Amino acid sequence: MAKIKIKDLVEEILTPFLKENSLELYNVEFVKEAKDWFLRVYIDKAEGTEEEYISTDDCEMVSRFLSEKLDASDPIEQNYYLEISSPGMDRELLKEKDFIRYAGKQVDVNLYQAVDGKKKITGELVGIIEEHLVLIDENTKRVEIPMSKVAKTKLAVIF
Repeated sequence: MAKIKIKDLVEEILTPFLKENSLELYNVEFVKEAKDWFLRVYIDKAEGTEEEYISTDDCEMVSRFLSEKLDASDPIEQNYYLEISSPGMDRELLKEKDFIRYAGKQVDVNLYQAVDGKKKITGELVGIIEEHLVLIDENTKRVEIPMSKVAKTKLAVIF
């Protein structure tokens, strides 16, 4: 089964179950590392829920549910390891809703092309406005970066 179809299948199976449990699907990866295949499913708390973080109980519950469903229909030809986890503290912002949800938070942005001589910028996320990622940098300067230049945006880990 093609990778894209596996992602779609996992999303189709999990979305109703996750909603019932105040969770949401963050991302799905089906990757080969060395000789082994991994189906990695990242889950998050649904926006607006009291609990902010994913627990090991959440991961276990989702793993049991998805494993049972996939074992019953056996749609994936390859042998694989199923991994369920949270996106982590330094999660990559992937979808527009992620940029909305984490507005006001510190982010690290890696760029394909330098902007003002920098290929990495850290700042407070304002959001996405007209195909530009908008930040307030360390010097409280508003920075607008064309999304076409953005390689990756992750939440900054601040201690």
